[in-house]
Amino acid sequence: MSSFESWVRIALAGLCMCFASIVFFALMIPLLPWRVARIYCCNVYGTIAGRAMVWASGARPVFHHREKTRSQKPAIFVSNHTSTLDMWVGMWVCPMGGCGLAKREIRFVPGVGQLYLLSGHPMIDRSNRERAIATMDGVARFITKNGLSLWLWPEGTRSKDGQLQEFKKGFVHAALATKLPIVPIVVYGAAKIFPRGKLKFNPGPLNIEVLDAISTDDWAVETIEDHVQMVRDVFVNKLAEGPPEA
Repeated sequence: MSSFESWVRIALAGLCMCFASIVFFALMIPLLPWRVARIYCCNVYGTIAGRAMVWASGARPVFHHREKTRSQKPAIFVSNHTSTLDMWVGMWVCPMGGCGLAKREIRFVPGVGQLYLLSGHPMIDRSNRERAIATMDGVARFITKNGLSLWLWPEGTRSKDGQLQEFKKGFVHAALATKLPIVPIVVYGAAKIFPRGKLKFNPGPLNIEVLDAISTDDWAVETIEDHVQMVRDVFVNKLAEGPPEA
């Protein structure tokens, strides 16, 4: 796909999201007293916006066991992060009642950031460790109380070279606080379709595989490093195998 066509497609997706944002802004304001309702409302928006951006990229999504996102919730969904496209995939695939956990910087993204502020989804300040831990504790209490799920990218930030990075410990702390299972979601090929650098999409298959839940009932603070590595190894092995047959 040429750069020009890429820009045209993202502009069309942007118009779709702009219209959806206006509609959902209007819906969110009356729901300000009810945070959980706003989260569900934003899940619907995420489905629309995420699907629009996946279409714009020319990606041909191929799902493997997507039904597990519904049958295994509430849970902590974790996914690899190699491309900007991952954010939109997560918004689309995240089941109803799923919370994102975005960096505070998202509030500066025109339209999307302001809608995120209204949505009730939590934000985290990664520049301040104590504040980040306090945020995670509050998020854990909130999602447990309301039977919600959480979607995280354990790498913390997008990979620069398309390769899996080391995992941070936040998702394990969340699991210890909530006792929710971990559900790995492996995304294959996003970095090739939407690489870093200038905007130029490379259309192709985008395989998204939802794995079986990993119980966290016997996880402990003393073995955090082991849990982090165990979950990362799941991604390492799956990515090495490649996507399953459709």
